[in-house]
Amino acid sequence: MKPAPAAPAASLEVALADGDTRHVSLGRRLARVVVGFGAAALLALVLAPLAGSTRVDLLRALDPTIPFAANVDAQILFVARLPRTLAAALVGSALAASGVVLQALLRNPLATPFTLGIAAGSSLAAMLALTFGSALTLGGLSLVPFASFVGSIGAVSIVYGLARARRYGLSTDVLLLAGVTLNAFFSALVLLVQYFADAAETLRTVRWLMGTLDVASYVPILTALPFFLAAAALFAWIARPLNLLALGPDAAAARGVDVLGAQRVAFLSASLATGAAVSLAGPVGFVGIIVPHLVRIVVGADHRLVLPGAALLGAAFLTVCDVGARTLFAPMELPVGIITAVTGGPFFLWLLVTRR
Repeated sequence: MKPAPAAPAASLEVALADGDTRHVSLGRRLARVVVGFGAAALLALVLAPLAGSTRVDLLRALDPTIPFAANVDAQILFVARLPRTLAAALVGSALAASGVVLQALLRNPLATPFTLGIAAGSSLAAMLALTFGSALTLGGLSLVPFASFVGSIGAVSIVYGLARARRYGLSTDVLLLAGVTLNAFFSALVLLVQYFADAAETLRTVRWLMGTLDVASYVPILTALPFFLAAAALFAWIARPLNLLALGPDAAAARGVDVLGAQRVAFLSASLATGAAVSLAGPVGFVGIIVPHLVRIVVGADHRLVLPGAALLGAAFLTVCDVGARTLFAPMELPVGIITAVTGGPFFLWLLVTRR
């Protein structure tokens, strides 16, 4: 069955005009999108560190007269909760924006950041590091995030090599098929690695595969930050060409778009963001399909509005989900991937029923 387009062609055609009036209108709409979704993200970032099984006295935590070593409130706020909140915002933003880009690139509204096998390759490499190299470190840091990112780059390289330039750029059909195949193959290898692991290693790897934001310092965030920033810069450039790519390579080429160049940037940006997100939090599902569709319902199909809106709403969404993971069954914490799955499953069914 041929996949449905990511957005109605008529809606996209309206977004392509470049007259002065449209530019003014776009600027105002973009400001409203940034202010509206940015306020939601900011509110989540401010309130999330205050939520938890242990109450934090904010005034005491921010009191400079109390030594940090003796200030339990400050330690809980700045060591236990704030890094986790920042990680949730970065990962949610990256996965949501990647979902927007891949849905336009593949012209498939059900595409997710994990469609191209990125998460499966990242998971396999992380599993190998957790099972056979858990005692090894690089510069005092665990090898798991580095292995995870290397695995995602390896998967991306394989998919790109299979789908690279045809007459009109990358073959999106081959991208999709190669991604599905790699997902199945790498998932089988993950099970094989689990078979040889002991019980403790298996428990640890299963928890990681559920998606977890158990970030206890700022070092992993700073390590992944350059990749997030590089992806963000590419997202900013690709927004307008995505409107044309979503119409198909022939239509985009007819309107003067360098189809292959735009496809490469889209593919690279989504891959960088997804690889960095998985290396930081594991494979957190559903964010890349829930958030883009919610944003499109609110702002329409123009990717110049959808991309920043999805990035901001994704940050707020995953931050709120992480608060739920920390508080619903406190003092026990759930992997955040469970919360996004429980939320995303019903949303996905609702989307199928109401937006045929």
